[in-house]
Amino acid sequence: MFGEDDEILQDFLVEAGEIIEQLSEQLVDLEQRPDDRDLLNAIFRGFHTVKGGAGFLQLNPLVDCCHVTENLFDILRNGQRAVTPELMDVVLQALDVVTAMFDEVQNGTELTPADPQLLANLTALVECRDLGEATEEASPAAEPASEPAAQANAAAEGDITDAEFEQFLDAIAEPGAEATPAAEAAGAEATGSDEISDDEFEALLDQLHGKGQHGGAPASPAAAETAPSAAAGGGDEITDEEFEALLDQLHGGGAPGSEKAQAFSEAKAASSSTPPAQGGSDEINDDEFEALLDQLHGQGQGPTAQAPKTPAAAKAPEPAKPAQPAAAAPAAAKTPDDKAKAPAAAPKRAAPNKDAAQTETTVRVDTQRLDDIMNMVGELVLVRNRLVRLGASSGDEVMAKAVSNLDVVTADLQTAVMKTRMQPIKKVFGRFPRVVRDLARNLKKEISLELQGEETDLDKNLVEALADPLVHLVRNSVDHGIEMPDDREAKGKSRVGKVILAAEQEGDQILLSITDDGAGMDPDMLRRKAIEKGLFDEDSAARLSDSECFDIIFMPGFSTKVEISDVSGRGVGMDVVKTKITQLNGSIEIKSKVGEGTRLEIKVPLTLAIMPTLMVMLGDQTFAFPLVSVNEIFHMNLTRTNVVDGHEVVIVRDRAIPLFYLKRWLVGGDKDTQKLESAHVVIVSVGTLRVGFVVDQLIGQEEVVIKPLGKMLHGTPGMAGATITGDGRIALILDVPSMLKRYAG
Repeated sequence: MFGEDDEILQDFLVEAGEIIEQLSEQLVDLEQRPDDRDLLNAIFRGFHTVKGGAGFLQLNPLVDCCHVTENLFDILRNGQRAVTPELMDVVLQALDVVTAMFDEVQNGTELTPADPQLLANLTALVECRDLGEATEEASPAAEPASEPAAQANAAAEGDITDAEFEQFLDAIAEPGAEATPAAEAAGAEATGSDEISDDEFEALLDQLHGKGQHGGAPASPAAAETAPSAAAGGGDEITDEEFEALLDQLHGGGAPGSEKAQAFSEAKAASSSTPPAQGGSDEINDDEFEALLDQLHGQGQGPTAQAPKTPAAAKAPEPAKPAQPAAAAPAAAKTPDDKAKAPAAAPKRAAPNKDAAQTETTVRVDTQRLDDIMNMVGELVLVRNRLVRLGASSGDEVMAKAVSNLDVVTADLQTAVMKTRMQPIKKVFGRFPRVVRDLARNLKKEISLELQGEETDLDKNLVEALADPLVHLVRNSVDHGIEMPDDREAKGKSRVGKVILAAEQEGDQILLSITDDGAGMDPDMLRRKAIEKGLFDEDSAARLSDSECFDIIFMPGFSTKVEISDVSGRGVGMDVVKTKITQLNGSIEIKSKVGEGTRLEIKVPLTLAIMPTLMVMLGDQTFAFPLVSVNEIFHMNLTRTNVVDGHEVVIVRDRAIPLFYLKRWLVGGDKDTQKLESAHVVIVSVGTLRVGFVVDQLIGQEEVVIKPLGKMLHGTPGMAGATITGDGRIALILDVPSMLKRYAG
């Protein structure tokens, strides 16, 4: 699609993707801090950067949408319009369109232009009109009206606008002629393109280095003096001073007789009296730079107060006092960013080698390569485990010492490689401010979202897998948990509800929590709903503890909503969450109190590549239970079991737990299981249920490297993967939910 620009496209996709993610967070923050100038400038720069990259790749629909949105934030950051919820609705729609176009660029499909009504609404906001006045009009017709305001604001900021650049090109096309609006229009119709031709570029060089005039206006002394130095250098390159003079001419600061042009000319005149550096260098020396700062900012206000007095510097204080306010106006119009640009220019020019010596501290690596490295480290860990056992049994002290050193180095290498796969959970948390904001406006609630522990790192695969479950849980807290503002006030609460999304590391697990200060969950109401839907009979429901009642919401088809909406009511969201968390070898727990709020806690392993397991033996074969799902282990008398509804159960703390013999399922031809009088029982949590499995022998806890099953065994019910134990034997890792579904029905 882009041919030779494919490498540039990839850079654009990475940079623009990060910017769009930041914009989503920044726009939601802006509603809370509408007067934050730094935030407004950051959003403006974000849209401007995306527009620039899209323009280079000729992604015109993306350029159009970013351009008008950028103009709107230019208006906002200069205080010509206030941030309102209605304005933010339109801006967030524009961001959604930009995100959709970005996805189309990633997929290599044609861009879908933005809705003309959206562009018309943005244009109406730029022109400080009400949204009701915006009509169905095309974007190109709306943009010229927004240009004058953008020009004025850009001039104040020190940037060249598109319209000014067009005027400059028109002036070059007809040297010596005044750049009148009529001439500009004629030039635009004649060319029909915004691109500069070779002839125009040559004319631009002639203007800068030869005649030194722009649009027929006499050149300033500063511009005139650049011609001899350029000629001496023998090249057509434009120097930094010439470019600054060009910007001054475009913005009016460089017009003949203006204070700024005079100051710049005097500084250049003073610097030209200094002999040029050897070799015809264009670099500005320290004296010239100090003189230039004195002229532009007033003597003694540059970075060094001890500026040497030059003839130009001595002239600066001489103008009469009445002229001082006029002279101060351009300086006042300059932002702190502009003032910072001038001092930064000198070190760049004076020490180019230092900048060139700086190297990048980060590098982008394909995730597949990280996965390959992790797999190889896993193989190394397995070999290490075997060597450790051999070293311990060999009795050779020297070998045992070498194996011990290998053990330490391998563990460090394993930790380092795992860290390369880690990502901060902020990547997931970043989407929730927008989710909560849109949902709150849709439900007419007032909600604030607080994020904690955003820098907590976890495996990149987990970061991606947790996104959807967390969205369901946050939406559930906003919809079911937080009350309407009037109801909260009636209960003596603040009108604004609070939702806290937090993450922290607990050993080798990540604890995620979602807390709200809403109405809480009523166990009695959940019992009644469960009986109504036929999930429990009255006796079973009465025996449920409060914690078990809360777990009812994870059952398929269960919902406390009376009416089904686009947000909730179908009874599928929480069921999906439970299933997904279980697949990640995680657990979820609910704590709630009526009238005070609800807290949902999710625990997932730090990484999916290494899993803590409980090793057991069935006959002479080894199997592994994911340790996160194991509740307890005990040795019991198998003659004391009971049968309920045709299923064998064991009573543990006055609770009937289904009992299954794994050997009957996983080891073929076994008929001796029923003759056992006692055995080890492993109690495992499966969703809201607990089941017991009878095993022959317990080996103990062991961290294993998960290996996927081969093509022939892939998808085998009850098997999550395989690993190699320290003695070189293969152990199958059990997938308890799918195993129960396959064998227990």
